[in-house]
Amino acid sequence: MKKRHGFFFTRCVPRINSLVLAISATSAAVAAFGDDTPERDGWITLFNGENLDGWRVSEAAAQSWSVVDGVIDCDPRSTVSGERDIWSKDAFGDFILYVEWRLTDTPTVETRPLIAPDGGHVKDEAGNVVTETFPNADSGIYLRGMSKAQVNIWNWPIGSGEVWGYRTDDNMPAEVRADVTPRIRADKEPGEWNTFVITMVGDRLSVLLNGQMVINYAQLPGVAKEGPIGLQYHGGFNHETDEYAPASSLVQFRNLFLKALD
Repeated sequence: MKKRHGFFFTRCVPRINSLVLAISATSAAVAAFGDDTPERDGWITLFNGENLDGWRVSEAAAQSWSVVDGVIDCDPRSTVSGERDIWSKDAFGDFILYVEWRLTDTPTVETRPLIAPDGGHVKDEAGNVVTETFPNADSGIYLRGMSKAQVNIWNWPIGSGEVWGYRTDDNMPAEVRADVTPRIRADKEPGEWNTFVITMVGDRLSVLLNGQMVINYAQLPGVAKEGPIGLQYHGGFNHETDEYAPASSLVQFRNLFLKALD
């Protein structure tokens, strides 16, 4: 009995501590950014609301990313090839990241497998993968300079916050794949602003979306110890058909703040 209690204690206490940290981060973020003259003790601004100073923007990326009406806007209609993700010039280790984002449109429809709570695909009685069809756009936030460590932004029924690179990696333990799968869909409708509070400590990730815990103390094995923050360009525009490609990056960001954790 003691062993079982001991096991339960060691497994649950870190998760509870992470939850407390994430909720505290949300409270701190609300207090810091809730009015016109915020108290931003220890927070740094990643986006100044005027330009992309502080970000590494390639020539190709500059054709897609710009500042429009005080927000970072992605226009995926460019045909220029090359690196189109943008990255913060500074690198970060452990941190709390506050980000507001929204999908501006979902002009294409996708059919995708239904995701189960364990990160796998839902199957019917015959063993066939169950699919669902929905309108979609797609982007994400890269952590520590790694595209694998990406907090997804999209309109999937599973909800944003998922870490695709780990959930779909068959070499990862089952627990890892389950933990990077959102516990709840907390997204607002496309066109409405959403808020991420992302906490990264060691190789552990917690994500609050609109005040709800969607990823709680998930392990990201092999994640870099530090690296830049990235905004993902995903998909584009098909000029031959004059239509957006599936899962285009019709996304905007604003109010990006980061607090380093000692």
